[in-house]
This record gives sequence, structure tokens and C-alpha cells, in this order.
Amino acid sequence: MAVWATVFLEFWKRRRAVIAYDWDLIDWEEEEICVVIAAVFGIVIYRVVTVSTFAAFKWALIRNNSQVATTGTAVCINFCIIMLLNVLYEKVALLLTNLEQPRTESEWENSFTLKMFLFQFVNLNSSTFYIAFFLGRFTGHPGAYLRLINRWRLEECHPSGCLIDLCMQMGIIMVLKQTWNNFMELGYPLIQNWWTRRKVRQEHGSERKIRFPQWEKDYNLQPMNAYGLFDEYLEMILQFGFTTIFVAAFPLAPLLALLNNIIEIRLDAYKFVTQWRRPLASRAKDIGIWYGILEGIGILSVITNAFVIAITSDFIPRLVYAYKYGPCAGQGEAGQKCMVGYVNASLSVFRISDFENRSEPESDGSEFSGTPLKYCRYRDYRDSPHSLVPYGYTLQFWHVLAARLAFIIVFEHLVFCIKHLISYLIPDLPKDLRDRMRREKYLIQEMMYEAELERLQKERKERKKNGKAHHNEWP
Repeated sequence: MAVWATVFLEFWKRRRAVIAYDWDLIDWEEEEICVVIAAVFGIVIYRVVTVSTFAAFKWALIRNNSQVATTGTAVCINFCIIMLLNVLYEKVALLLTNLEQPRTESEWENSFTLKMFLFQFVNLNSSTFYIAFFLGRFTGHPGAYLRLINRWRLEECHPSGCLIDLCMQMGIIMVLKQTWNNFMELGYPLIQNWWTRRKVRQEHGSERKIRFPQWEKDYNLQPMNAYGLFDEYLEMILQFGFTTIFVAAFPLAPLLALLNNIIEIRLDAYKFVTQWRRPLASRAKDIGIWYGILEGIGILSVITNAFVIAITSDFIPRLVYAYKYGPCAGQGEAGQKCMVGYVNASLSVFRISDFENRSEPESDGSEFSGTPLKYCRYRDYRDSPHSLVPYGYTLQFWHVLAARLAFIIVFEHLVFCIKHLISYLIPDLPKDLRDRMRREKYLIQEMMYEAELERLQKERKERKKNGKAHHNEWP
């Protein structure tokens, strides 16, 4: 996906050059975070408390699916917080930008754009980063769980891995945000225009059936917002980040973005034609600071996807097992037969008698085997309770950790090399546009030469007429 992002940006530069040339803007120049952390921490506390509450619920359906229920409700609450904080961040960004006192309007726009993007990007993706890279990483192990306020256990990932939680987080947030944005872009202007028409009818009273001229109808439409196309750009940039940064965990993101953009095009067309007054056109030769933000997202997507594949998924542990600990270890082979015993190798042994008093199970397991169970298994790479260092990390853990770090380094360098190669191979200007610009430059020079030649010839004729011609005069 990072390579696709690079290709997209390179072809956008080519398209931008064509548009700028067609509109004669090639050489035109214009004259001239603590709340986020608190919100994320609040969501973390909610997840920790709720998962314990749902696990002790009386209804078996909720009790057996406590983690899924916790994730679903936490995502919905997180979305509401995101929408509320976006309003606050807009005011904060505006205040900070005005305090800077930029010299020109373009500097003000760039500063405000960067602040708004950073605020909303962190606000939108902070919980996603938490689930991808921190959830379940610092929970301890049975018998020595880490607890919040010495009471609630920190939340762990789903038994199948953290990708399930991450996928749910991204899917729900993306669908809800796109739905809300489409409603605000079309539904809100519709309601405002309906209210305006209602007030106009009330003002005219008995003359409500009077036909207004088209210009008056257009004037009664909603004016374009104060920031112009800023909200449209911001929405697309955030969507671009959502479809590239964690695409390894949520491959459906590009499809959802495509469907949303198809709908968005028609909604925007309807909104601009029927719900908004005609906006005033302004000259610009490119998208400004937004392109730099897109490039930054492309670089960040390489790093995050490398960490998602290496740390969040089971790709590296399975690879290490297949080539180091599995039936095919040392043979250089791969396949399903090499993964036999992987689940057993990924589980550690815990002695039930080592449980903390408040973590002891309600049953001794005799209903399953007829005799009380002495040991249980949990997902981790730790030594047995009978080893010299009980529950210490095994050698396999360090092998997996080293493989993860090596994969991150190799993956990032490889993808960055491919990105730079693609950027080098794809020219910024299409060949036909470059030829058109050269021809235009040649024609302008030819016109200037002919005009100068005509002027000199005219001066020569006038001098001859006045008897002041010189033999060495050019031409």
C-alpha cells in the first residue's frame, strides 16, 4: 500500500501540472495536545473496567463475548469523543495560528492547515495506535498480572490476536465517520435551506405563492463555509491516512474509501449546485501544504505497516517456528506440515496453585476431567514453573523478538528504496505537456523576435525618410 501511495502521489504531480498549465497557473505566485492523551487514557480505563464487568455479567451471551462487547462499545464512545474534540481542536488551532501572526494569507493558511491536520489526525488515530502497538503488551502473566489502581487487570488481546480488535476499531470508526461526514455535508445544508425558505414564507404571509427570481432564490441558499474547501481537503487527507497507515490490519479500508468517494462526488455536486451559493473562485497552482502532508502520511504508512506485520500479527512467530522449532527446522522447507505443533509451542504452562487469591478460578476443572486440574496454558513464551527462573522468557521469545526487529529494518529499507525508485522513474511532467510548454515558449520567443524586428524596421524607414539612415544599421 505504501508503494501504491507513492505511485498515487507521483501521478497526482503529473495531473496537477496539466491542470495548472491548462489554467495558466504554472508560473503564478500568490501575493501576500494534552486533551488527546486524556481522551485516550479515558478510553483505556473504560476498556479495562468494562471487560471485567462484562466478564462477570449474568447473561451468558455477554459473558462469553465480553471482549467483543467491550471493543464495540469502546469504539462507539471513542467516535463520539472524536467528533466532540474536533470542534474544540478547530478553535484551538485557530487561536494558535492567530497568536503566531503570520505575515501573509498563504502562511496563515499553511499554519492553520498543519495544526488542524495534526490535531484531527492524532484525535482520530490515537486509539488505533494504542490497540495496534500497546494493547496486551504490558499485562504481565498469570500470577503476576499488572493492575490499574491495584484493582483492574489491564486488557488483553483477543485469543486470536490483536488484529481482530484493530480491525473492529478501524471498520466501525471509518463507517461511522464517513456516514456522519456525508450527513453533515448534505443533510445540514438541506435543513438550513428548508428553515430559510420557511422564514421567507412567513415574512411574505399571504404572498407566499409569489415566484421569486432565480438570483433571489440563489441568494437564499447557504453560503460556503469560511474555510472554503478546507474541510473537503481535510476529509480526503484523513481518509487517505486511514487507507494506508493500517491497511495491513484492515484490507477493506481502500474498498470502503472507494465506495465513499463515489457517493461523495455525487453529494458534493448536488450540494454545490442546489444547496450552496456559487463560491468565489480563487487562483492556486497546486494544493499547497496538503501535498507535503500526503508525502508524510506515505512515509508513516511504511513504518506503521512494518510494525503491524511484525508485532501485531503472528506472521513473524509463525515464520520463526517454521524454520527454527517446527518439524521442518533446518531443512529450508515451508508449508502446512511445517506448522504442526505451532499452537502448542506458542502456549506456556502455568501452575494453578500460583494464582493470586483474587485471580483464582471459581472451579478446579474437575467437571472436565474428573480430577482437579493442576496446570493450565496461556499464550506467551515463558518457562515452566519448575525451571530455574519460573515464568522467565524462553529462548524462543528472544528469537521472535530479534526476527521482528530484523523484519522491520529490512521491510522499511526495501519499501523506501522502491518508493524512491518509483519517484525517480515517474517524471513530474508528462511528455506531451513538456512538449506543449516548450512549443509555447518557442512561439513566445518567435513572436517577441518578430515584434522587435518589425519595430526596428519601422524605425529604419522613419530614419531614411528623415535622412538619418546609417549604413551599418541592423538589419
